[in-house]
Amino acid sequence: MTYAKDRANAEHQAARTEAGESAPRQQTWRPESYDKDMAFVSAFGAPLIELLDVRPGDTVIDWGCGTGELAAAIAAKGAVVTGIDFSADMIASAKAKHPGIAFIAADGQRYRAERPADAVFSNAALHWMTDAEGAAASIAASLKQGGRLVAELGGSGNVAAVVDALRESFAVLNVSKPFVMPWYFPTIGEYGAVLERAGFEVRTAALFDRPTPQAGGEQGIRGWLAMFANGILSGLGGEEAEAVVRMTEERVRPSLYRDGQWIADYRRLRVTAVRR
Repeated sequence: MTYAKDRANAEHQAARTEAGESAPRQQTWRPESYDKDMAFVSAFGAPLIELLDVRPGDTVIDWGCGTGELAAAIAAKGAVVTGIDFSADMIASAKAKHPGIAFIAADGQRYRAERPADAVFSNAALHWMTDAEGAAASIAASLKQGGRLVAELGGSGNVAAVVDALRESFAVLNVSKPFVMPWYFPTIGEYGAVLERAGFEVRTAALFDRPTPQAGGEQGIRGWLAMFANGILSGLGGEEAEAVVRMTEERVRPSLYRDGQWIADYRRLRVTAVRR
């Protein structure tokens, strides 16, 4: 698998940059590959729906809905669901698969619902919204007073082995662009404070390890990088990007490859909160 430049249909907004780094590149999404090879995202998110405690007629916003699988599952419980996502490609796929649900292409760091909802649900999306304060304020503004938030995102230490290996590979290979971290992986304390400043009362928060098997056998980590790290690699030429991927794969193999399968070192932060 090679990694040519891919700038079309930009998925995500500007990431935080480290001192001396250039502006971040942009993440893109391929909905069909996402549904096929990254089905674990929705599968692991399904238990969150039980925490949402949907009541018939509830209005719910799925914040970072992807291709709409979990939005549809919430709607099946009797809720009136709106899904938002920054990626126009993901939204187009969601609309095609789930025509009875409203899906909107929107930046979750800036979006404001026209009518405040009873609940906001978010799975595996908020760590892409590196303006955490903006995202939390947008969620709060889109909820009724007493409205509830149920969310899970990458937490502190998420995919640490992969991040370290990517950073080291960029440095060792001295490629033409610096490594730029595109994700926000907070601690419980950091994220709790963000939510409180936005007007939430945090009810529960848990940070836990969740080793996550990847599809694709020997190619599993390459598939993960192609899907989730293409924004990091997009500023590089094809040969440079392939060299980074190859070195990253070599560096994480001892810790993440077992019995013919890649297992990503996920850590998740799960929170429930109520808008004051």
